[in-house]
Amino acid sequence: MSLDIKICGLKTLETLAVALDGGASHVGFIFFAKSPRYVEPDLAGRLREAARGRAKAVAVVVNADDAFLDRIVSETKPDMLQLHGRETPERVAEVKARYGLPAMKAFSVSESADLDRIAPYRGIADRFLFDAKPPKGSELPGGNGVSFDWRLLRELDPKLDYLLSGGLNAENVGEALALAGPPGIDISSGVESAPGVKDVGLIDGFFRAVGAARAGRAA
Repeated sequence: MSLDIKICGLKTLETLAVALDGGASHVGFIFFAKSPRYVEPDLAGRLREAARGRAKAVAVVVNADDAFLDRIVSETKPDMLQLHGRETPERVAEVKARYGLPAMKAFSVSESADLDRIAPYRGIADRFLFDAKPPKGSELPGGNGVSFDWRLLRELDPKLDYLLSGGLNAENVGEALALAGPPGIDISSGVESAPGVKDVGLIDGFFRAVGAARAGRAA
C-alpha cells in the first residue's frame, strides 16, 4: 500500500531537496503571516519549480480572501490548495471553482465527535487533513507539535482520503502508522531544530523511520 508523505512549511532549496530525495509525495508552503513558516508567494514559486515533476506543491492558507489567493495561485502555481481555517463547504466549493484546483480541508481533532464535522464536506473537499487541536493560546491552527489519539481515525470510512498530521516525528511515526493506518502523513514542526527552521538531518531521519516502520509492518 502506498503512503503519501507531505513535508510542510518548507522555505529553502536545501531542505526542499532533502525532502524530495527522501521521497516526499507532497511539499507544503505556508501562507499564514502569523506562522514562523510563512513564505512569500514568489519564493514559494521558485521552490515549487524545483519540485515540479517530483512532488505535488500544496499552498496552505487560513481563511484567505480571493485577492491573496489570486496572488498565491498566480505566483506559486500550486497543485493543490489546503484550507486550514474556518472555511465552510460553500467556500471550499467556491475556491475550487475559481482556481480549478483540488482542495484539501483541514480539521482539528481531539475527540470522536470532531470527525463528524467532515460530513458536509464529503463530495466537495478532495482530501482531508486531521490535525490536533491547537494548545490554548496558540494562534496557529497547525504546526504546534501536538498530537491527538490516532486510534480515533479507525472510525473513518476506509475509503476516505486523508493525511494524518500533528506532533509526528521520527520517534512516533511508526506508532501512528500502526494505530491509524492512514493513507498519508503530514509533518512540519517534527523536522525542525527551531520554530520554522527545517533541519536536513531531522528530515532524513524521519524518512528513515517511516521506511523502517513500513518494512517492519510488511515483514
